[in-house]
Amino acid sequence: MTEPIVLYEDEYCIAVCKPNRMLVHHSHYSRNLQEEESLFEWLKVSLEIEAFPVHRLDYKTSGIVLLCKEKSYVNEFQDLFENQSIEKKYLALLRGHIDEKGIIDSPVQNDRGNYKTAETHYQLLQHFTLNIEVEPYPSSRYSLVEFTPKTGRMHQLRIHANKISHPIIGDTKYGNRHHNRMFANELHFPNLFLHAQFLSFTHPILNTKICIEAQLPEFWNECLAQFEGLKLDN
Repeated sequence: MTEPIVLYEDEYCIAVCKPNRMLVHHSHYSRNLQEEESLFEWLKVSLEIEAFPVHRLDYKTSGIVLLCKEKSYVNEFQDLFENQSIEKKYLALLRGHIDEKGIIDSPVQNDRGNYKTAETHYQLLQHFTLNIEVEPYPSSRYSLVEFTPKTGRMHQLRIHANKISHPIIGDTKYGNRHHNRMFANELHFPNLFLHAQFLSFTHPILNTKICIEAQLPEFWNECLAQFEGLKLDN
């Protein structure tokens, strides 16, 4: 498995690029993955840091995770998320050709069964049409998009992408099984194509502007390179 990468660090917090297929920490929801090393464990063993999460990413989602070095700092950083004072950007590969830009404003159900308001903005980066048959069509269409979530609900981006009928490739819960199967069997990419790429905020203690960016995992670059040889249009 790819190692995490430290992207930013000061005496109060640390930002790490989490690989896909790595837990932030073990919990009730990840009880079937108890033997796998979590990001918390990696930080403790490799960097000798006891960290506390400001937010989380799903197991299969790669990208930036922000953590505090003391539990007493967590609330100040979490307030940035609660007050929408932090800018987050994700890259995702979606099934189908999406509009150039839009807003998805649809409640998302939390783990207690309650619906919470949720809002996601998206911007199209590139359309692809591939010479690969995916049931029931003779070719397949995809969109590379940038998501800017204005709220931070559990599985928000995955649920919202499905809500507009453009699910994220590799999403086994909310996605399209035919396209997921093609990516796994034909292109050999069984991964979730969702990456937390960018984080920007004013440090609540140092009062400085912090901008953090995480490079795409290598499988993204390999997949997009394959797309170039399979495209029907430019």
